[in-house]
Parts: sequence; C-alpha cells; structure tokens
Amino acid sequence: MLDLEVVPERSLGNEQWEFALGMPFSQAISILQKHCRIIKNVQVLYSEQTPLSHDLILNLTQDGIKLLFDATNQRLKVIEVYDLSKVKLKYCGVHFNSQTIAPTIEQIDQSFGATHPGVYNAAEQLFHLNFRGLSFSFQLDSWNEAPKYEPNFAMGLASLQIPHGAMVKRMHIYTGNNLQETRAPAMPLACFLGNIYSECVDVLRDRAGPLGLRLRLLTAGCGLGVMTDSKVKSLERSIYFGDSCQDVLGALGSPHKVFYKSEDKMKIHSPSPHKQVPSKCNDYFFNYFTLGVDILFDSTTHLVKKFVLHTNYPGHYNFNIYHRCDFKIPLVIKKEGADSEDCILTTYSKWDQIQELLGHPMEKPVVLHRSSSANNTNPFGSTFCFGLQRMIFEVMQNNHIASVTLYGAPRTTSHARPESSSSSH
Repeated sequence: MLDLEVVPERSLGNEQWEFALGMPFSQAISILQKHCRIIKNVQVLYSEQTPLSHDLILNLTQDGIKLLFDATNQRLKVIEVYDLSKVKLKYCGVHFNSQTIAPTIEQIDQSFGATHPGVYNAAEQLFHLNFRGLSFSFQLDSWNEAPKYEPNFAMGLASLQIPHGAMVKRMHIYTGNNLQETRAPAMPLACFLGNIYSECVDVLRDRAGPLGLRLRLLTAGCGLGVMTDSKVKSLERSIYFGDSCQDVLGALGSPHKVFYKSEDKMKIHSPSPHKQVPSKCNDYFFNYFTLGVDILFDSTTHLVKKFVLHTNYPGHYNFNIYHRCDFKIPLVIKKEGADSEDCILTTYSKWDQIQELLGHPMEKPVVLHRSSSANNTNPFGSTFCFGLQRMIFEVMQNNHIASVTLYGAPRTTSHARPESSSSSH
C-alpha cells in the first residue's frame, strides 16, 4: 500500500517520487514505468473521437488514484484520490488516513484545521469541505439522511454542518479555490530536468510556402547551487530551411536523439546488382522530444531540408514520445477575383476545417501504417497523409492532425539570421 504525503495546491508523493500539479503527462508516465513493480494496473483514459473535450486521465486502479491532465496543454490539473481504503495519506508528516486511522470529519478537522462550512451537493449526496488547493467529499451514512440537508430545509442551515462521523469518500488536490474552475498551472521548476520546452512555435513563410520556424522556448535556470538562477527563462530562436547543423545546435542545443533514415524500401525493385549494398550515408533527423519537433538534414550538405511538428494526440501510434508542439501556421488562401486572404492553422485545427480553407487535395491520400520492427501490429489503425502548399498533413481517423511535415528549398544565398542572445545549452 502506498504511503503518500499530501501537499495542498502542489503535489501527492513520497520521498522517491511525486505527482506535481503542472507536471507534463510524459513525466507522470516515466514515474509509473520506473516504479511498475509497486504501482500496477494503470489505465489511460481519453476520448477517442473528441480528445480535446475531456481530460486525459491516468487511473491507478490498484491505489484508488486518478491523475487528470488538461486535454490542451497535457499538464497535470487535478489529483483525485477516489478510494481512500487503498492508500495511506499524511499531511505535514502525520497520517490522517491509514489502516488504523479512519478519515472522518473529526480527523480531517484535527489534521487540517478550520475552514469554510461544508457545502451539500444533492445530486451526488456528498458534502464538500474545501480548503485552498484541497477538497474532501464526505458520504452520508444513509439515504434517509438526505432530505434534511437540502438547501431549503431549515432555511439551509443544516448544510453548514457535516454530520458527525462522516467519512471521506474522495479527495482532490488542485490549484486555487474552486475545483470546477481550476486550470493546470505552469510547469514547476523541478519538472524541467535540464530540458527546454516550447511554449509556442510559429511557422515562418512567404507566399510560396514555409521558410522556417520561430520557437518561443522555456528553460529553467541551472547552476551548481540549489538557488542559482532558480526561475523560468523565456527564449526566442529561429531556424530556417538550409540552416546547417551548427546553426541548429547553436539555436536549440543538442537533440535528445539523432535518427538516421533507413534505406529506401523501393530499392529492391532496382535492376542494379548492388541494390542490397547499403549506401555510405543517409539523411538524419535531430529529434527534439520536449519541443515536439523533428528536423531532417541532408546527408550530403548537412543542411535542413524538412521540419516535422507533432501534436501528440492520444490514440496515435507515437503518443507520449513527443510533447505537444503548439504551432501556428499562416495559410495563404487564394480566391478568384479577390486578393488572397491569410488565416491561421493551429495544433487544434481539424482536417475538414483545413480543407474548407485550402480546398480538397487533387490526389488521393497516402495511407500510413506505423508499426515497430519487433511487432507489426498497430492497435490505433492507419493515418492518412495529404499534401498542400509544401506541407504534408498526417490525419487521424478522428479528423485531428497527428503531425505536419514542412518542406522548403534550401537557401541559395546567404540569409541574415535574426539577432538573438547566446543559447544556454
């Protein structure tokens, strides 16, 4: 049984790990993977058809805990303990829920002190006792008690007092004073772990097509001392088609991984007797997982030739490999007899909306079926790739965009790069 410390408006955890509000989804997954022998039977819950309309949830069924992540920014918004019999809980080092200590209203009052009167919810038949960043829901002993706690009974005064001996049914940790209006906070400093994250990514383009990316980056101050420069810094960097490896490394720092493209699978159809001989060099990607961006370099010139922006929707084969890239792509819409109009495509745009703006592609989509070399199955099904305005949109079966690949001709002349401060990486 887990023995966890409750920190209102911040976290739930122990000396080895903690689930902190504002934590990215992928870091919570990393904790669960690292402690898989202790934390078992975890469910990932999401809406397959409308992933932005419902929270992304990690349900720790063995421990009675739910982690609710904001569907848009995919950071931890609410920590819910829905079965207190499966976990030990303490506050300031003192247990208020364990196998020997029942979480009654008297125990909560003793552990957490005074707060505003409890509020009765007739629909749920629960009393809610609210502290800042923390709330407890109490179950009534019997259905017969419900009527006297209605707001119109005894002028509503009965709802001010939670019944003696009432037991906690659920506990929530969140930011602010109102559970219904809470939002995921900014990522805590402790979650940066030396990485850079993208706050937003703007696609730079002209009338012909994409030119590059302008990234607004977030990083935590780092140094030898614990308090050295302990705040989040915001940086802005731009990278273009035709930039060298050195340009990209200077702007973004080292990638998390360098991936070399495999040989062309159509090479088997070549009449050359040397078709089975691997080439001496392949194009290669810089994978920036926390930015949600891949950058492809030409193997001969070592210049940027492609950008891939990942949306990280649940239900996609690559889900949780990348952080969500919150991008904005200006689109040029040409209309007959009128000036062209500009509009913005975002990470949350759906394919039917894009087609209304740009028109339907002339060619049929390419069907993309992803699978690993060890396992050819893909439970999420195929995706469809459409090409428009030097961009390839990978579309999921729920009409959301899984990724956008940007193409552009390398620069033939020197390009004046925007001035920027030196990178901290």
